Amino acid sequence: MTVTITDVSAILTQPGPSRLVIVKVRTSEPGLYGLGCATFTQRVHAVEAAIEQHLKPFLIGRDVDRIEELWQMSMVHGYWRNGPVLNNAISGVDQALWDIKGKRAGMPVYQLLGGKSREAASVYVHASGRDPHEVEDSARTLIEEGYRNVRIQMGGYGGEAANLHRPKDAPEGNYFDPRAYSRSMLGMIEHVRTELDPAIELLHDIHERLNPIDAVQFAKDVEQYRLFFLEDMFAPEDIGWFRTVRQQCATPLAMGELFNNPHEWRGLIVDQLIDFVRMHVSQVGGITPARNIAIFAGTFGVRTAWHGPGDTSPVGHAANLHLDLWAPNFGIQEWYQPSELEYEMFPGLPTISDGYLYPNERPGLGIEIDEELAAQHPCEDIIEQWTQTRRPDGSSARP
Repeated sequence: MTVTITDVSAILTQPGPSRLVIVKVRTSEPGLYGLGCATFTQRVHAVEAAIEQHLKPFLIGRDVDRIEELWQMSMVHGYWRNGPVLNNAISGVDQALWDIKGKRAGMPVYQLLGGKSREAASVYVHASGRDPHEVEDSARTLIEEGYRNVRIQMGGYGGEAANLHRPKDAPEGNYFDPRAYSRSMLGMIEHVRTELDPAIELLHDIHERLNPIDAVQFAKDVEQYRLFFLEDMFAPEDIGWFRTVRQQCATPLAMGELFNNPHEWRGLIVDQLIDFVRMHVSQVGGITPARNIAIFAGTFGVRTAWHGPGDTSPVGHAANLHLDLWAPNFGIQEWYQPSELEYEMFPGLPTISDGYLYPNERPGLGIEIDEELAAQHPCEDIIEQWTQTRRPDGSSARP
């Protein structure tokens, strides 16, 4: 008997700094439902509306087994496509349908993708501080906890900006100085690399904060420190610069956090201009397109490193892990160290041990949500500050 979709709902909650969107797809089989991640933390209400007002009426009554068809039809049903709001909404449904299929099969989702290529996923975590010594101390604490891959940042994205020489009456905002950032970060990376065991892998995220030519220089200057990878050195609008970097140095490059259109990653993969794809899985539309991206990237020797900070929900982290366990070209997984509240709110959230992320082997994605607890932590309606970035003269900049 065909099992159909009977309801689609968005669950908004905020157990930590980031606002999360979880999709719940209910079915005609009693007790059978699936969960997915649709988290676009800066636009949660837009995603909620896309789910509740557009996807829900379109999907009710349809066969839960036809995941590929539903993804394709959902993507084109709104005519305009490949935008972050729609992609995240579709992702929530897509992941929930994979969750349902795994539950019906009695298998974890990684088995449906093709089975394990590894027992656990190696992760990297974030070390930070106000100066190089604090970053070193932060990294050492993480290493003592068993992590072997550490992303090092200082003073937040763009670095500290307290001493900027601003124009009179400059507007408020999250200020940074790109040139000062380059100087201070190179000094920090040199310090940490010198002080830590060479076996510890270091990563750094430019977060598109530099002018393209300055980013090229930074990639050349940091080459000597042998990073595991340098992340998001250009904005999606500037990806043509990757060819220039490849001609200049051998610093490994990761890119894709802001990507939502296939044209943004296809050329970079085909021309082998990056080493890691690190898209936000819900941003590209869920497990279905992420699986295809991983296969495509593997053909050209490019590895996966899916986006995984706190603005990926626990359900999204579970989906990432299933992709990681399966993909033969898995590289590394970003990890955010969930709070006790998140583990309580999301039973089945993957666990970490000695720097590796392990699944729980339950059917589907293996994760649930305590909806009563989630309702006790509603999303805060705020105006984001960190995305209101400015250069020293007060002009707007990409965050």
